[in-house]
Formats: sequence, structure tokens, C-alpha cells
Amino acid sequence: MRPFMDKDFLLETDTARELYHEHAAKMPIVDYHCHLNPREVAEDHRFRSITELWLGGDHYKWRAMRANGIDEKYITGDASDWEKFEKWAETIPYTLRNPLYHWTHLELRTAFGIDKLLNPLTAREIFDECNEKLQQPEYSARGLMRHYNVELVCTTDDPADSLEWHRAMAASHPSSGDGWQGTMLPAWRPDKAMAIEQPVAYKQYMERLSEASNIDITSYQDLITALQLRHDYFHEQGCRLADHGIDRFFADSYKAVEICDIFDRTMSGYIPSAEEVSKFKSALLYELATMNAERGWVQQFHYGPLRNNNARQFDLLGPDTGFDSMDDLPTARQMARFFSLLDSEGHLAKTIVYNLNPAHNTMVATMIGNFQDGSVPEKMQWGSGWWFLDQKDGIERQLNTLSQQGLLSRFVGMLTDSRSFLSYPRHEYFRRILCNLIGNDVEQGLLPVEEIGRIRQMVEDISYNNARRYFNFPTA
Repeated sequence: MRPFMDKDFLLETDTARELYHEHAAKMPIVDYHCHLNPREVAEDHRFRSITELWLGGDHYKWRAMRANGIDEKYITGDASDWEKFEKWAETIPYTLRNPLYHWTHLELRTAFGIDKLLNPLTAREIFDECNEKLQQPEYSARGLMRHYNVELVCTTDDPADSLEWHRAMAASHPSSGDGWQGTMLPAWRPDKAMAIEQPVAYKQYMERLSEASNIDITSYQDLITALQLRHDYFHEQGCRLADHGIDRFFADSYKAVEICDIFDRTMSGYIPSAEEVSKFKSALLYELATMNAERGWVQQFHYGPLRNNNARQFDLLGPDTGFDSMDDLPTARQMARFFSLLDSEGHLAKTIVYNLNPAHNTMVATMIGNFQDGSVPEKMQWGSGWWFLDQKDGIERQLNTLSQQGLLSRFVGMLTDSRSFLSYPRHEYFRRILCNLIGNDVEQGLLPVEEIGRIRQMVEDISYNNARRYFNFPTA
């Protein structure tokens, strides 16, 4: 019987172990999509406790604690840091076979050197040891990024954001010494500019965007002008990546006069119909995608969530508190129409598509093949397992389907999509799974051992090199 989470965790064969330890493990991390707070990076935030670092904003853990019968007081409420940690430790033994069990212990081992299993009996000892280590300089925000060999992160930023912390970070970037030598860049996330279905919040957002762009937004054309100005500003600050969070793709037919009218009436308090919302989002998403193409950016589309499903908890806690799930809307035809329209007009940027529902895996993997144009290797990418799918089974399914329908060798690899500075072991988790799949294929005679040099390079490329080449991030 193998020990739990030893150095060869998830690695079943000699070839898998060689691929991981000699090739994948050494590669730096390019975390091209995350939700870290840029201020915490710029100020090199020091964490008051493991609870703040580990449980703050972690919807995965919150959902597990609720499922385990933990009162909300100990999740998002006013309980003490110790009380919240204690309740998480009570929950951990019930997460066996849930990815949280692996992630929790991988994070404890790689960040703190703790190889004890977390449970109610070890909770106090682990809590105290983590908190003691968090007082050391190397456990600051940037210290953890240095520890995990993070070379670059892209945060997720609204067009109206000032990017002041990105500018501060760039201005104080250490050129030598023990400081983190990596780069933090913004990523453009214009979802609020699309959310016309909520007129009151939308009008408030227009005021904020007006202030940021110095454009008095009173018409749809003003909106496009303001967004273009902010897009230009983001580019000046090093942004090369857009991210669009959508429930589905929008590609309705519309007339320009309709979109202007929908905007004008919404700004006057009118609640647009579902058809009008779809037309408006179709128009604006096309304009945003065109901006991305003209700037040479990569655009990401995260589609398929059904958000804020629990009305009572939404009223109590607000959005992004762990009450989202995957949707099952049909999307293939609208996706095809959207990409075809952009492609026919020369406005299809390098694109990464992430689906939340695994039933769409093969559809997405085959859809992106329709729009590869030979201009760059794997211009259209199918993103790694996202959100509910970034676990062993979801990662393996994505890798296997991509292998069957596309070019795994050109894949840009993993990202954290996380708010936590302790999520970087997910890159290790992904790399171990990748090496195990490929290594097993070699040992089963499904891949030729004569190509082991090419296979080693493939692992290093997926772990790091492909992302570095694909995104064209600015160099210092």
C-alpha cells in the first residue's frame, strides 16, 4: 500500500515520475487568470492568520462546510479565526474523495512543511504552527509567490479600475535581492458593462465608468468610446488579456438603432426584455471582441454558470458567496455564429474557451477546430478544467478530449482562477496528472519511447513554455 501524498503522489509509473520530477516540477508558473487582490500583491500583504489566508473568500470550502452542517456564523459570519478554522478541520474528514482533501494537504505540505492530516485532533497544533510561520517575512503575499516559483500573474480587473496597484507594483519592482522577481499585470473583465438587465446597478456603473474614462456616457456610442479609452489605458499598463464571464454566447441579429434605443431607455429606468438584453449583449460583446483583436490581445470566454441560485442567501450575503452551479443551456450554434462573424471580418483574436458543464467538452473541443487559421499554433484554445471541473477527473477528461480532438502539445496549460495565495499547488496537481497520463501512455506502448525527448519537451511546454509564447506579455 502506497503512503498518502508521498513524493510520487498521482504518479503511477517510472516514466510518469521522471516526466514530473525532471521536467514539469522545475518549470515556473505563469498564472494567466486569477482573482488575487492586486493591492495585497503590491503591498506585500502579511496575513494575520491561516484563516484569513485559507478560508477568506474560498467558495469551495464554504460549500463543503455548509454541506457538513456548519452554521454560517463559522463560514462568513463573525466567529473568530480559530473557531472558523476549527469548523473547517471538523469538515475535512468528510471531504474524502473530494478534491478539497487533496488540495488542503498539498497546500499544508508545500507551503508550511506540515505532513500531518488535518482533523479535529490536529487542528489546534496545525493552526498554531501555520500562524507562527505566517509571522515570518517569507510568508507574505509576495513571499509565497516566490516560494512557488510564480513568474507572472494576471489579475481580473474592471474597465473602471484605476490599476493604481499595478502601477505601484511596476514602479517598485525589485531588480535584485530577496523580493519576488515576478510580474503582475491586469486583465480586462468588462462584465459589468454588459449587465444591462439590472437597470439600477447598470446606471450606477455607467457613472463610475464615466468618471474613469472622463467621458459623459449618455448614449451607446459614448459607452463604446469610454470602453475603448479604458481598453487603451489597460494596454498601456501591460494588459494583453481579456476575460469575459458569460452565461452563454450572444450572437443575435440586431440593428444599430435598436441597440442605441435599448441603451437610452434602460438609462431612463426601463427594464429591457430578455430579447432586448440578448441583442444588446450580442452587439457589445462583438465590439469588445473587436477591440481585443485590434490590440492583439488574447480573449478568454468563461461560459456556463448559473449564478446566485439561492435567493435567501443572496439577500443575506450577496453574490460570489458559494451559491452558483453549472447551467445546461444549449450554446453550440450561438458560439459558432459569434466566432464565424468575427472570423469573416478579420476580428477573431486568439481565444480561449472554458466550459463549465462537462457535457459540452467534445462540442467545445471540436468547435475551436473550426476557427484555427494557421496564423499561430493553436490560435483557438480550449481552456483547462474550470471551477467545478478543476479536479482530477475533470482535468483528465479535458486532457483526454483535447488529445483526441486537437493538439495537446500546443495547450497553454493550467491557471488557478483563485483568490488565494495558497492555490499555486493546483499547478503542481495539474502537472502531476498530466505527467501520469502521458507517462502511462509511454509505458503501455501507446506513445513511442523513441520519442521520449519530444515527450519531455511537450511536458515542459504545457507546463510553462506554451503560455509564455501564446500571450505575448510585454517584457521588462
